Amino acid sequence: MRACTNATQPTGTPPDNSAAGGARPPVTSNLAGVLRPDEGLRHFTLGRPAAHPDLDLWVDRYWTVRWELPPGASYLSSVLSHPALHLSVESGDGPRHGFPMPATLLHGVVTRRFDILLRGEGRVFGVKFRPGGFAAFTGLDTGGGVDVASYTDRAVLLADVLGGGGGGAIGSPAAADGGVAELQASILAAGEDDERVALMDEFLLARRPSVADPRYQELLAIVAEMLADRSLTSVQSVTDRFNVEPRTLQRLFRRYVGVGPKWVLRRFRLHDAQLMLDAGEVEDLATLATTLGWFDQAHFTRDFRAAVGVPPRVYTAPTPG
Repeated sequence: MRACTNATQPTGTPPDNSAAGGARPPVTSNLAGVLRPDEGLRHFTLGRPAAHPDLDLWVDRYWTVRWELPPGASYLSSVLSHPALHLSVESGDGPRHGFPMPATLLHGVVTRRFDILLRGEGRVFGVKFRPGGFAAFTGLDTGGGVDVASYTDRAVLLADVLGGGGGGAIGSPAAADGGVAELQASILAAGEDDERVALMDEFLLARRPSVADPRYQELLAIVAEMLADRSLTSVQSVTDRFNVEPRTLQRLFRRYVGVGPKWVLRRFRLHDAQLMLDAGEVEDLATLATTLGWFDQAHFTRDFRAAVGVPPRVYTAPTPG
């Protein structure tokens, strides 16, 4: 499935969405996460369309998954999740995540391995927010918004978040459900991902914040450094780098990201390990472990198994078929 972008430029003057003077926000994620991706792509198709550039400050990217399995067949898809909230418009055989299909959901950060059993046929069009992006999008810095830690390890109906007066937190038009029913119907009726991208762009652009959130931009800079610099392996190293008090950093991450900085650091390093293992770049697990900040191979194997479900050598073993 090809990536796609929206060629339609919405009218109106956007706020300054850049982290610094018109520049694109820093990179805050990589393409890790889907476990055993080569095996998974035999059962589903995956796309990562770009969102409208004026959403770059808050939205990492869109994503699409489509599957059509034979009667009686199933596939357990597993993901080592990122420190990000997701919005998803889902259809197909259900229920899923405890909700009948179709549904439009908000997913908090998933701290454990995320498993979904695929059966029959289905489709998901999703929005991956940047770490802290959804909280900033809801106006957390201006007295509105939500403490996203309340959504960690949960999926909720997006209409429950935006409706009943909550929609105003992100400038939602005055619809009882925050406009979610209309969005869902339009995306389900769309024939191509280009159309779905344009519809989601329109929905989010109409609700984006009108003012910048300086605490969120500070958070973006910290998260980007944590992702890029593998020498950052402890919360103390982060607080020293950014001259911030540990309690201040903890509060910032809890309110905006939904998990603490220690969890984010460990997840980023596990993602680094996963990417290297998937690419066949690891010849020695002990060297990999110490390179990524673990005390030794045993500690790395313990943490990898706790997150992924199997030790690294089993993860990389060939699968039948």
